[in-house]
Amino acid sequence: MKRQKFRMKLTALLLVCLFLLLALGGVRSLSTYGSRWFSYSGNPRLSARKQDTVMGDILDRRGVLLASTEEGKRVYASSPSVRSALVHLLGDRGGRIENGVETFHAAYLYGWSSSLADAVRRLTRPGEARKGNSITLTVDADLCSRIPGWFESHPLSAGRSGAAVVMNYLTGEIAAMVSLPVFDPDQEDGALPAGSDSAFRNRAVQALLPPGSAFQIVASAAALENLPGVSDRSFVCEGSLPVSDSFRVQEAREGGHGSLRLDQAFFSSCDVVYASLALEMGFPALRKAAEAFGFNRNFLFRDLVVTNSVCPSGAQSRESLAALGSGQGGLLLSPLHLCLISAAVAGDGVAPEPRLLKKVVSPEGGTVLSFSSAPAFSVCSAAAAGQLSRMMKESVQSGGSGSQAAVTTLDIRGKAGTAGAEEKEEKTVYGWFTGFNAQKDLPFAVTVLVEDLPEGETGENSAALIARDIFSWLKQHPEIASP
Repeated sequence: MKRQKFRMKLTALLLVCLFLLLALGGVRSLSTYGSRWFSYSGNPRLSARKQDTVMGDILDRRGVLLASTEEGKRVYASSPSVRSALVHLLGDRGGRIENGVETFHAAYLYGWSSSLADAVRRLTRPGEARKGNSITLTVDADLCSRIPGWFESHPLSAGRSGAAVVMNYLTGEIAAMVSLPVFDPDQEDGALPAGSDSAFRNRAVQALLPPGSAFQIVASAAALENLPGVSDRSFVCEGSLPVSDSFRVQEAREGGHGSLRLDQAFFSSCDVVYASLALEMGFPALRKAAEAFGFNRNFLFRDLVVTNSVCPSGAQSRESLAALGSGQGGLLLSPLHLCLISAAVAGDGVAPEPRLLKKVVSPEGGTVLSFSSAPAFSVCSAAAAGQLSRMMKESVQSGGSGSQAAVTTLDIRGKAGTAGAEEKEEKTVYGWFTGFNAQKDLPFAVTVLVEDLPEGETGENSAALIARDIFSWLKQHPEIASP
């Protein structure tokens, strides 16, 4: 009898534990997928809520009004430059921009996620017009509005598509996220050329492009953690590396770089050394490191949708493996992901979850959502992150490939990259810069992409210049780091 009672208690305990696990899983699922489920265009509850609820306001981190509803029409910021710079982040009236704040966070803006006091008020006053919650974003409207002008101020980026992401690497707050070309949502029909559907794509989170030598951050981490003593070894670059009878890695610098260590190869963006490192490590080790840094990961962030980055799977030829080492060979990532990589290096190997929502407040002033930060994933050991940080410092501050991003009195560390891709039998060149300020009172990571560069131009003389403009603005506005 005692044994039977014991078994019954044990069974009951197991059932309770199972129920708690299911409940926790449900809560986690709602927090992760809730916005995705509610914002689905076929959701009948969303359609019904739109009929009797006025969409809530959206403000930037300083309280600047970015979007509101007047006489049943959605109205955007009074400043044309702010409207244009933030159109991809917020969305447009026609719904042609996917997963903007207005669609992805419709549950908040239409009051589906509201405070208990607001729910009671609606029950007691059924005839009263509803108004949704107000959302305060982490972005700074002034910073965002200046980024398109900085693109236009440099000859190689003027008139070109691209993107810029600025993130607080301690908290994950996105201070700026701009996709170019921009357009004014109040004048979009007259401002966009015919057939320009790509203008509605948020390149910061949707563009998947080869990173080029910016991937050397990841490849260096792989070498540091898989090849003992690699930091002290000497490599030889003679200008090219024969990989097979039909393929060789060609270095941009005529005659090559000669004898150099890993940090010097990183400083010089030496594709020959990184191709040889990839061949030495082998594909499994390189892919494992890439996946630790977020490639092939299903990005399920609470505040925004990010297209998953790609590292090829399956057996790779020597030619493909050598190309992977230099950031080509089928590697694809978004600007936001590359910014997360820099943020992870700055954060001792841990990437923060990117956040867009600062707070959500009900019409009565009740707090529906308060900001919270969380780690997203670990990319490498703290020791490896420290080594990468020092290499990125030399790249910017000692005349390396990221030197154009340097700003006086700031401790900028980063990496420029240049990548090519064949599109419709034409080669397209992409320029990158990614990096961060190591001073913790101004803890921002910055990534810039410039598309369709002229042949022979680089991320160093295009994207890095815009990153310098961004860092200079941050230096002049340290208050942006305040909670």
